[in-house]
Parts: sequence; C-alpha cells; structure tokens
Amino acid sequence: MTIEYRRATLANGLEIHAEIDPMAHTAAVGFFVRTGARDEPAPLMGVSHFLEHMMFKGTPTRTAEQVNRDFDDLGANHNAYTSNELTAYYVHAVPDRLFPSLEVLSDILRPSLRQADFDEERGVILEEIAMYADQPFSIAYEAMLERLYKGHPLAHRVLGTVETVTNMQRDAMQEYFDARYSSDNTALCAAGKLDFDELVQHAERLCGGWKRGQPAREYPLCQPTADALSLPLPNASRHYTILAMPAPGVSDPHRYAAGLLMHILGGGDGSRLHWALVETGIAEEASAGYDGHDRAGDYAICAVCDADRAVEVEEILVREMAAVCASITEDDLERARARIATSAASAGERPSGRMHRLGAFFCYQQPFLTLDAEVERLAAVNHADIRACVEAFPLKPLVRIRVHPQPEVAATTT
Repeated sequence: MTIEYRRATLANGLEIHAEIDPMAHTAAVGFFVRTGARDEPAPLMGVSHFLEHMMFKGTPTRTAEQVNRDFDDLGANHNAYTSNELTAYYVHAVPDRLFPSLEVLSDILRPSLRQADFDEERGVILEEIAMYADQPFSIAYEAMLERLYKGHPLAHRVLGTVETVTNMQRDAMQEYFDARYSSDNTALCAAGKLDFDELVQHAERLCGGWKRGQPAREYPLCQPTADALSLPLPNASRHYTILAMPAPGVSDPHRYAAGLLMHILGGGDGSRLHWALVETGIAEEASAGYDGHDRAGDYAICAVCDADRAVEVEEILVREMAAVCASITEDDLERARARIATSAASAGERPSGRMHRLGAFFCYQQPFLTLDAEVERLAAVNHADIRACVEAFPLKPLVRIRVHPQPEVAATTT
C-alpha cells in the first residue's frame, strides 16, 4: 500500500498536513510555526528561541513537571527547535499513543508564560549563549551570517545576544507570542500509521479556539557586500576559516544543482576538498555546504588547520571553488545524486523524517512534493544546470571569516 498525502484547513486557518503509511510501526506529529529569528525586532533578538524554552515551563492546566511526566508516561519522544525561519514542537510515538501525545503537545503551545519561569529561564539562555561563545566554529559561523546578511534579518542570532536576552521583558515576549503564534501561522503535520479524519477531529477540538493573527514576514532587499574578519581567541588551538557567498533560496529552481555542487566540492570523503586538503594532511577538516532560506541562501566553505598553514589552506579553498564547475564529470554527478538520494530516503523511512518535510513545505510556503518526485528532480540535474547555477551564483568568496589562536605575547624582563 502506498503512502497517502492528505491536507485540511480548520476554520481558524490552522493547516493540517499528513502522510499516512498503514505499514509504519510508529507515528509522528508536530506543530510548525512560521516564525524564527528573522521575524524578530532587533531589540527582541532571541525571543523565538526563548519562547521555545518557555513552552515547556507549564500551562494553565499543567505544571512543567506534569508536562514532562505526561510525555514520559506515554513513552513519547518529544523535542523542539528554533531556526532563523521556523519553530517546531513534535513527538514520535507508537500509533495508539499519538493522539494522547498530541493533546499534551497542543496544550504546551498555549503556555502560561509566568514571570517567575521567565526570570529563571533567562539564566538558562544566557548560559547557553556563553557555552557557544567558547566554541570557535560557532563564533566564526555567526560572524559569517552577520556580515553576509548585514542589514537583513537573516543576520539575527537564533539565541540572541547577552544584551537582548538580558533586557528582554516578559510582556514583550507575550506580545510577540500573540502576534506570531496564531492559528493561521501554524501547521499541524503528521506522518506514519494514523487515521487522518481522526487527526482533524482532534485538531478541531484542541486547536479550533486558537485565534487568527495574519502575521506577515518582511522581505527587505538583501545586498551582500564584501567583508572580512580576523578574530583571535585565547581558547582556540586551530585556525578556522569560513568563506561565504550568496546561494539560491529554498524555492529557487537552482537549489537542486546547488546541493549537488556543494556535495561534490566538499561533501565528505571523495569530495574535491577532501582530496585537496584532508587526504593530503594540509587541513584537519574541510567542507562545503549549501543552506537555502526563504528568498535567500548561502554557501559556506569551511576548513580547520594549523595556524601556520592558514594562508595555504585558504588559497586551496579558493582554487578548488574556481575549478569545480568545469571539472565535474558524469560520474561525479551520479555519485552525488546517489548519496543525496540515499540520505533523503533514509530520512523518509521514519515518520518523523516525513513529518519534518511537511513542516518545511509549510514554513517555506512550497507545494507538497512526494519524496520520489524530489529524488527525480535531483536525478535530472545535469552539467548545464550546474553551469547555470554557478553563473547565477558565482563561487567567489564575498565574506571571509578567520578565527585563530591569539598570538602569545613575548615575556619581557626589567
């Protein structure tokens, strides 16, 4: 029996998407809210992620302890995450525990947001920011986004900054929640062994009273300019390099070619960067990645090496980027297609993987596409598509970030 896709929309605008697989042994369900760091006013940077934490601090009908106990009693694996463009809350459970899990999940989506919980969780967020501030690659990656998207909300940090989180007020969070967590900015996505009509009935009972809000996402013009940063860190033992440039957005037809191109350039063993840098022992790590966003995207070419080889490594990165398009063979394309297709198929074997695909379609406002159809589009990418992608989005570093060990200061004697 094939997997069936179905969708419905409640009167209040809440969308429901599901892929039903009668042969699955589990089911997954989640709420996907089309809001993230890019939708935050600059003074409230980090509020989406802060809210994610607050969802598990209790509701008018459940304490934080009861939320955790109810999920545990159901044997449901539950989690949440926040990105630049969406926030997700989801559970994965055996089929007969799915709808009881949904009841808990829908309840936490309407949290109490108590002042005491807010004050306590602020400290947790600040500790998380401090933890990432000690990681050289995280520092380099955030610096890359801030410079590549300078003046654009995609430059916002998901965690926020020490300043924005410290100054954030509970009432401002409530206003943001009321504006963004509306029924017409949310989708309920599910996959696996489930009854769709029953899912809609539960959604109507649990979420039918949620209010509309008609929140909008702003799309300011993104005009990346050349920039560079060299940042010494006392705790860095290696040199970290990130070279970044614009790439296709997640809805751009070039996105499939972009994904294949980055896989061939730096997608692990067998990639151009692996043979040029890692296999030769010049660098410890080297990779190339494509990240598509809503109407924007970026390439990030990264390497980690000894500080005394940093200049050499950066020169090789630039050289391999310049040469990759012309050097791609049909065998390169076929291997990249096979690896990406295998990865996609592996994720699609689990209901949670299919649920997250549905959530991404909603948040990026894309029409539903079966996994098989997406693999077919990937398989259809040819040399002409790769060349067209590189012509539209040249592989020429626009932003260069270097994080390196802080030079030792020579001791002086008097």
